[in-house]
Amino acid sequence: MSSPAVELLDIHKSFSRVKANDGVNLAVARGEIHALVGENGAGKSTLMKILYGLYAPDRGEIRIDGKPARFRGPADALRAGLGMVHQHFMLVRPFTVVENMLLGREGVPPVLPMDRVAASREIRDLSGRYALDVEPGAVVEDLPVGVQQRAEILRVLLHGASILIFDEPTAVLTPQEATDFFRVLGGLRDQGKTILLITHKLDEVMQVADRVTVMRAGRVVGERAVRDTSPAELARLMVGRDVALGRVEGEAPAGAPVLEVRSLGVRDSRRIARVNSVSFQVRAGEIVGIAGVEGNGQTELVEAIAGLREVEAGTIHMDGRDVTGSRVAQRQRSGLVHVPEDRQRRGLVLEMSLAENLLLGRQRESEFSGRVLLRAEPILRMARRLSEEFDVRPRDVSLKTRDFSGGNQQKIVVARELGRAPRLIVASQPTRGVDIGAIEFIHARLREARDQGVAVLLVSADLREVMSLSDRILVMYGGRVVGEVPGRDAREDRLGTLMLGGAA
Repeated sequence: MSSPAVELLDIHKSFSRVKANDGVNLAVARGEIHALVGENGAGKSTLMKILYGLYAPDRGEIRIDGKPARFRGPADALRAGLGMVHQHFMLVRPFTVVENMLLGREGVPPVLPMDRVAASREIRDLSGRYALDVEPGAVVEDLPVGVQQRAEILRVLLHGASILIFDEPTAVLTPQEATDFFRVLGGLRDQGKTILLITHKLDEVMQVADRVTVMRAGRVVGERAVRDTSPAELARLMVGRDVALGRVEGEAPAGAPVLEVRSLGVRDSRRIARVNSVSFQVRAGEIVGIAGVEGNGQTELVEAIAGLREVEAGTIHMDGRDVTGSRVAQRQRSGLVHVPEDRQRRGLVLEMSLAENLLLGRQRESEFSGRVLLRAEPILRMARRLSEEFDVRPRDVSLKTRDFSGGNQQKIVVARELGRAPRLIVASQPTRGVDIGAIEFIHARLREARDQGVAVLLVSADLREVMSLSDRILVMYGGRVVGEVPGRDAREDRLGTLMLGGAA
């Protein structure tokens, strides 16, 4: 019997007082797609970073094709045949595809034109062999997201990778692009490549993986052949209980408009028009979802509503009052809370503690502010309550926010915003990077707010999230609203077509 392509044996890794990996064993057979799932903080990302040479284990052994391996960095992993495709692509956007492929392969003296020709020929050869249709001379930033991902896959294949690690690979893809990606994965497997797939989407595991390993609290708690399991069983293994993520209709009809956007026009930081004459309203007691491929104006729209970006044309009203020129603090006092899509750039101060980040925006409230100094005890009580309620791990409210995992950083932002008494929730990618148990909880909180009469505007790249939560769905393409669909009537194929600019 041949050795596994990858073996991780008794892997231990700690960060200060947090044990991220606690005796993990994982074996991945040659030529299989092996999914790795688990809650935030379960240790799966740490384990993959150890495998790829980004971290050194405290104890344990890595074997590649049965032979012990020690990686001092990603370059060692690449030489051993491993490649990693990150959720946020590592391509240089203003460069062409072939220029990106040559990065890291530069010679001395500088690369000659013939190298570019040879690399283009190699790209076309690999594109044909693995059904990855990419034009070598295309500029990366001009390519659709799905094609950028193919270029990223080609990049690791050009380095000779036979074992590929994918981190949340469908997070920014449309349903049609995700289907194409699954076809690519199957083709890679059929040609002998070994795939490790980190994902939060259990339906994807069922659709594409051969085997799945589940981690919880730094340990492996189950391994299954996909044909012998179900999403419900995997969710139970991940969180230790049953999880429900289905659609739940509102308890009461929607009321008067809370948010009204009228003929809105917004430009990005390069003065390029990103939102073009967009009009819609969100009423009290309803969730309005905005679906669309990222980069079609959703970011600029949300930032304009939240007061973070200047409005070029049109108006924004809250409860009938024009707030187009109002500052962020004024909108917050009117009851607007904002979960930003980029938690690190817009949502958190990474060098501040968990408690300090949960206080942001409330530091002037009398409960937390004395005549001169902040009141420590009420702040700590609030922080402990919210971190417990939103299951932020670890529970150390004095820990710097940069030391939390990405998923737990997201929980901190959501806890701070939803922990207030909002009139309007503007939630952009509210569950990005969080585990299935946290997704269930955040969804429940958004529905609860809706049922209590709060207006909710939801923007998400996860189409199933939009379909699960929304009473109405707007689709954005090219900076415009190109369709509106009642949530109860939404279908993936119909929304996916609109997201690509077609007619429903």
